[in-house]
Amino acid sequence: MTSIADFTVTTNRGEELDLAEKKGKVLLVVNTASKCGFTPQYDGLEKLYQQFKDDEFEVLGFPCNQFGAQEPGSSDEIAEFCKLNFGVTFPLMEKVDVNGDDASPLFDWMKSEAPGLMGSKTVKWNFTKFLIDREGNVVKRYAPQDTPDRIAKDVAKLL
Repeated sequence: MTSIADFTVTTNRGEELDLAEKKGKVLLVVNTASKCGFTPQYDGLEKLYQQFKDDEFEVLGFPCNQFGAQEPGSSDEIAEFCKLNFGVTFPLMEKVDVNGDDASPLFDWMKSEAPGLMGSKTVKWNFTKFLIDREGNVVKRYAPQDTPDRIAKDVAKLL
């Protein structure tokens, strides 16, 4: 796999999404959780999305229950929580694993393209973020504590 366009994912509504459709957009791909100390970042992610969505930018949220079982809900429960508590309008995908034998192929690819601290090929926690350029390449990986407002300048450079 050489770009994000080589992957298909499933939306939280159970529909297949060919990421080739996102070619030409700048993307921020995030593994999310509703019961995490970083959950308030949903607010910042939505603000970032609103700030740049008219410039071909999108946030893609991938709920994940692998870290402290902090995303136990169904797709409908997760979507409702995000909408009611944070006004989330950016696309949410179905729940995925980001590490291990059942990891999403997309996350496996992004981890290999942008390893973590000291070359780590795993996602360490919820709200790890991957910035993807218009050509579908991973540009940068951000740690969970990197807030969306601190990422805005990197997004703006790619737009």
